[in-house]
Amino acid sequence: MARIDSILREARAGTGAGEAELLLAHVLGRSRTWLYAHGDEELDDAAAQRFESLLERRRAGEPVAYLTGQRGFWRFDLQVSPATLIPRAETELLVEQTLARLPADRELWVADLGTGSGAVALAVAMERPLVHVIATDASESALAVAAGNARALGLGNVEFRHGNWLQPLAGMRFDLIVSNPPYIAEDDAHLGQGDLRFEPRSALAAGADGLDDIRTIIGDAPALLASGGWLLLEHGRDQGGAVRALMREAGLGEVETVLDLEQRDRVSLGRAR
Repeated sequence: MARIDSILREARAGTGAGEAELLLAHVLGRSRTWLYAHGDEELDDAAAQRFESLLERRRAGEPVAYLTGQRGFWRFDLQVSPATLIPRAETELLVEQTLARLPADRELWVADLGTGSGAVALAVAMERPLVHVIATDASESALAVAAGNARALGLGNVEFRHGNWLQPLAGMRFDLIVSNPPYIAEDDAHLGQGDLRFEPRSALAAGADGLDDIRTIIGDAPALLASGGWLLLEHGRDQGGAVRALMREAGLGEVETVLDLEQRDRVSLGRAR
């Protein structure tokens, strides 16, 4: 057996301090703070072997979120799996822009398209208890993860439906439709690099220019928006102009693009007339 601090010291050299600590904390069912306070304790052989196995998988490129089965987002932790996109901090801007258009004292209807782990839908449901959120996804496996996250958070104002984009919502009307759809071009070299290699390609790439799914959503959404309802979409940093043009062509007004913290195009939105 070896001390926790010595094992971590060796592991940090190959994976980075933060990742090594997250993985060991996961193995032990403890927090990173606990590791700092108990560095002189010894790690039994079974735990050390589990830790080394996770380190090897991480060194091969597998995302930490898939190794631990969770990722923090907004004000909670989400369970994730290889069936879901890993929630990213930049998507919190999409949540912020959504909440800014949802008064807290009104009963409203919101659709989250391609919900994945449920990140956006659950953040909205948590912050706006009077809002009814319906989240869709073409992947039944992803919906199972999202539904489990909703149960874990005790959120009863969100419903999950299986199907592609707006198809499960035919005949309904929404005050706001939000989506973080695939927006990477099919031949983008980044798809073969880093964490993206392990994430579901269907949640990342959409056609030659990355806009195929965005075109579908913008084309179909106006028919399901109530008068004055909003459509909000996350997209790539070089796609703001194209997305705004598509929204205007679809008859939406008050079209604009919101920049992220790095001053890049991130969220475009438009309003039903």
